Amino acid sequence: VPFTAVSIDDVFWAPRLAANRERTIPIEYDQCKTTGRIDAIGLDWEPGKPMPHYFWDSDVAKWIEAAAYSLATNPDPALDALVDEVITLYAASQQPDGYVNTHYSTVEQQNRWTNLRDNHELYCAGHLIEAGVAHFQATGKRSLLDVVCRYADYIATVFGREDDQKRGYCGHEEIELALVKLYHATGEQRYRDLAAYFVDERGAQPHYFDVEAAARGDDPAKYHFKTHAYTQSHRPVREQREVVGHAVRAMYLYSAMADLAGELGDASLLEACEHLWKHLTTRNLYITGGIGPSAANEGFTHDYDLPNEKAYAETCAAIGLVFWSHRLLQLACDGRYADVMERALYNGVISGVSLDGERFFYENPLASQGNHHRQAWFDCACCPPNIARLLASLGEYVYGLSDNEIAVHLYVQGSAKVQLDGQDVTLRQETRYPWDGTVQLELTPAAPTRFGLRLRIPGWC
Repeated sequence: VPFTAVSIDDVFWAPRLAANRERTIPIEYDQCKTTGRIDAIGLDWEPGKPMPHYFWDSDVAKWIEAAAYSLATNPDPALDALVDEVITLYAASQQPDGYVNTHYSTVEQQNRWTNLRDNHELYCAGHLIEAGVAHFQATGKRSLLDVVCRYADYIATVFGREDDQKRGYCGHEEIELALVKLYHATGEQRYRDLAAYFVDERGAQPHYFDVEAAARGDDPAKYHFKTHAYTQSHRPVREQREVVGHAVRAMYLYSAMADLAGELGDASLLEACEHLWKHLTTRNLYITGGIGPSAANEGFTHDYDLPNEKAYAETCAAIGLVFWSHRLLQLACDGRYADVMERALYNGVISGVSLDGERFFYENPLASQGNHHRQAWFDCACCPPNIARLLASLGEYVYGLSDNEIAVHLYVQGSAKVQLDGQDVTLRQETRYPWDGTVQLELTPAAPTRFGLRLRIPGWC
């Protein structure tokens, strides 16, 4: 059920959503502007100026996505105009062949696609694609959607299994799930096919990252992280049974695997997801829903390694766990997935932002001597806009829908309007959850009708 069909007016989430809309999203634009991320899109960099970083585009793209979700539920002409300004910059920066990247279009023009392992080109492309889809769905405007479609079409000419193509994929997964969203927004199957290529090619031998490193004159044996498990490319995805490496990358990959398992009816991808899910949730999950205990690799170490004070538990990783849980929930409607999604949402995710929406955690230790505090921004600022886009679209995680059933995944006071077998049905929840377990549901079909209602019994009770 899309978030645009759900309104939330409870005592727990509504104030947080208001802070996100009124404080967080404007603050994040200001930070992107002050730090040069917005101006870099103008491609006016020259030596001596602050250098556009190779992942800056992802920060701006996530801000656009968050702003688009906010516009979908709370129209704001000033914010709409601001988003249009940034999109105009991106459209003007697109290269003749369709390429879009502020770093590689200015600083290292000659090194495009030479370091997929480390330098996030496809990751940035993925976030821009997600932003384009979100903006189109929120506003009906194609200004950014057309840019990202042209970019995705260009990417499809570069990567693939033809003789003149690179057999590569991104070191930081993200574009895979973004391409599935682009497929849904456009109906163009080639985008789903490209997503499947990136997932299926991962871990193939000879290993692309070793080939790529040698081609640019680096010794593959001197890779800083020592193992391709860091990027979940140590073996083909269908053979992976244990969560490894960088936690955010893992969650984005597994989300794409779940997407494609559903889209293609691929039982082998779903089986891999189920094995990975069991390994994560039984041996590598904090009680807060946080994941990834180690700062050294921003991710997983070994089973049951869950220290409190040294916990890394990156905000983005908990957000990624919500994404993956939600996708598996669509495939199975199994309360286990909703339990973990809820645990992460109420704990490991929202710990990442202050109640006033102005300060952020990157890592979320479970204990502190008093020296760990939220910050206004980060040089690596992936978490603040990530949490903003999740909160702005929170409503989509509350309900599920099939042809003849409505599922209530989360207990959140508010209303939803859905269409079930051609019939309009309004749902209303009254509750003080999570402070109180009493939940009252009121269902109002437009005319008498018969349908199933699935209610999750939370694992904690």
